[in-house]
Amino acid sequence: MPYAYDDQNIFARILRGEIPNDTVMETEHTLAFRDITPQAPVHVLVIPKGPYVTYDHFCDQASDAEIVDFARTCAAICKQEGIAADTTPGYRAISNAGEHPIQEVPHYHMHLLGGRPLGRMLARADD
Repeated sequence: MPYAYDDQNIFARILRGEIPNDTVMETEHTLAFRDITPQAPVHVLVIPKGPYVTYDHFCDQASDAEIVDFARTCAAICKQEGIAADTTPGYRAISNAGEHPIQEVPHYHMHLLGGRPLGRMLARADD
């Protein structure tokens, strides 16, 4: 998938205030909100405010300030939501990039999930 950013994707529209969200945390460079179809008791989506498509695009093109802000915001959310691995059984952080892992929204985002056992992330492949 090329890094061409679609400014009409749902997360871009949320960032512009066109679509409401249940904000968990907002900083200068990052917005976090509850997933509308949660897969665990805690399911928060964390997105950079910049126009990045995937994790590698974000890491390659974002400023140091954006990258640090995003990472620190993820840590703060884990603590705030009671899923930090130093005090609980932990959480899962997932980011899909491209066609094979089925990235549904072409704006980089991290899923933070926790609050129950989550099972294996992937089935073992025999290929």
